[in-house]
Amino acid sequence: MMEMLSGLTSVTFRNLSVDEIIALCVQAGLDGIEWGSDVHVPVGDLALAKQVKEKCHEQGIQILAYGSYYRGGDVAQFHDVLATAQAIGAKIIRIWAGYHVHPDEISDAQFDELVSNLTQAAVLAKEKGIALGFEYHRRTMSETLAGAKRLLDALPMDNVFTYWQPNPDITYEQQLAELDALAPRLAHYHVFAWEKGNIRYPLAHGVNKWQNYIAHGAKHPYPSAAILEFVKDDKVEQFREDAAVLKQILADSMKC
Repeated sequence: MMEMLSGLTSVTFRNLSVDEIIALCVQAGLDGIEWGSDVHVPVGDLALAKQVKEKCHEQGIQILAYGSYYRGGDVAQFHDVLATAQAIGAKIIRIWAGYHVHPDEISDAQFDELVSNLTQAAVLAKEKGIALGFEYHRRTMSETLAGAKRLLDALPMDNVFTYWQPNPDITYEQQLAELDALAPRLAHYHVFAWEKGNIRYPLAHGVNKWQNYIAHGAKHPYPSAAILEFVKDDKVEQFREDAAVLKQILADSMKC
């Protein structure tokens, strides 16, 4: 199995500073950070992005991704996202798989427009050596496996991938089936332990599930990372516990 990196997505702690996020990752022994564009590294602030890149480099922290909120709208919206990702040194940009629409409800015209815009965005990103990865999220095309596959099939470029995270509204068996089907286009995992009703638990609650999630998604061609997101009660202490659990999960996965 390809070695998988460990990390944190900065949106987990929107109330903390860039320096505090980096310090947390260093203390927890994680490999890197996915920097969010909403608070910590705003789109278009290239000077800040370069500063964050340098701070991470100084501490031995990798830039796992640039987490944007581009949803496949007008491609003009993507140019500043791409420039910011370049400035921070990200090799993949997290984008969203369309609008706030269930995949069964998107019109043909909306879908065609989405594919056209994302195709253009992927071409622009590839020119800079950057990949795109869809947030695997409800109320987008990736709410369902069928929706995610439909969009990925319409975008066969070699720099277009999807993230994955467990949807608490479907069964564990369905989650594993998603990973089996998506493995060839899988980039990063967003890691958390949620159950129905979006109830959060410590990651230790989901160790067995996450061991199997990683095993089922193991055919990914992209150098994937398991990125912690939204810990129970948004507590730093819980993050530290979850980081230790994640590192053990990844260490165990390498023995398989």
